[in-house]
Amino acid sequence: MAGIYIHIPFCKQACHYCDFHFSTSMKKKEEMIAALHRELFLRRNEITEPVETIYFGGGTPSVLSNNEINLLVDAIYQLFDVVQKPEITLEANPDDLTADRIKELALSKINRLSIGIQSFFDEDLKMMNRAHNADEAWNSLQEAKKYFDNISIDLIYGIPEMTVDRWQQNVQKALDLNIPHISSYALTVEPKTALATLIKNGKIPMPDDGVAHEHFLLLIEMLEKSGFIHYELSNFGKPDYFSKNNSAYWLGKNYLGIGPSAHSFNGENRSWNIANNSLYINAIQQDKLPSEEEVLSKNDRYNEYIMTGLRTVWGVSLEKIKSDFGQYYLDYLLKNTEIFLINEQLIIENNILKTTLKGKFFCDGIASELFKIN
Repeated sequence: MAGIYIHIPFCKQACHYCDFHFSTSMKKKEEMIAALHRELFLRRNEITEPVETIYFGGGTPSVLSNNEINLLVDAIYQLFDVVQKPEITLEANPDDLTADRIKELALSKINRLSIGIQSFFDEDLKMMNRAHNADEAWNSLQEAKKYFDNISIDLIYGIPEMTVDRWQQNVQKALDLNIPHISSYALTVEPKTALATLIKNGKIPMPDDGVAHEHFLLLIEMLEKSGFIHYELSNFGKPDYFSKNNSAYWLGKNYLGIGPSAHSFNGENRSWNIANNSLYINAIQQDKLPSEEEVLSKNDRYNEYIMTGLRTVWGVSLEKIKSDFGQYYLDYLLKNTEIFLINEQLIIENNILKTTLKGKFFCDGIASELFKIN
């Protein structure tokens, strides 16, 4: 099975923390839709397996009209072998999800909404420069639940001046709404973002890792008590509500990335499109693919498996390490895990290497210590 990701590079306004590729100008939206449609055609032979997931990410895909969404979905159905009941996800912002818009989306092939709530409190939303307010966050979910069963929301923790009590209320509000999937991330300060500048100028305090860790542990406790499975570092789902799209990434399945800055992977090669709307459109109009490609070395593939495996409930299979990479890599891994096993940050169960609760928050750092560099 394979997946198709479509990057929609438009937003109404720039969130202070975001370093994804987007534009706040909609002037080229019509040209962009045509280019996305054309890129799908140009790359129609790159995926031979059935397409199980279609994901509209961004940016803010909910700025597209239903006709624009349907045009792209219909093209995928015409050009690729799509399974009978694919997961088709649209990332959306609460301010776009009016009652009428949700009704329209329910009539399309979209069957999963990923809604960027981030927080149910206005003070957090203003600090992040989100386009919606707390009332819109709450109301959009209540309305969406009338038409969609498969809903995911994003929540951000570790926000400066967010107390543990306010974070607990954020999580509780999601539980009160009975949302079946929650993606939650620590606020990170990426270079060249507005947030980095605001912190540098002393207008916003630096996020505190200790507070973020406390928020993270509370999140796990509350969600697991409510029947969620912590199946990936930042993702929690009720049974049967895991994101098939994201799970495919972590399990190393093939995916095709369409649009500026989108990445693709076929098991051995990774490619990525140029992160520039005008250059992307111009190239596609000339039937050229504005992308770069790298062939993943054995070390690259090993390191990627370690990184993704430790982030997930499925862990790192020691048997797979031996069969796919050889005894040398297995010995290397076991030697470097010793300190983390002693510190009870990692555990080996049934020949699977996993992070413990103590190690989860630090798993990316732990993984980097296990990488094979040369």
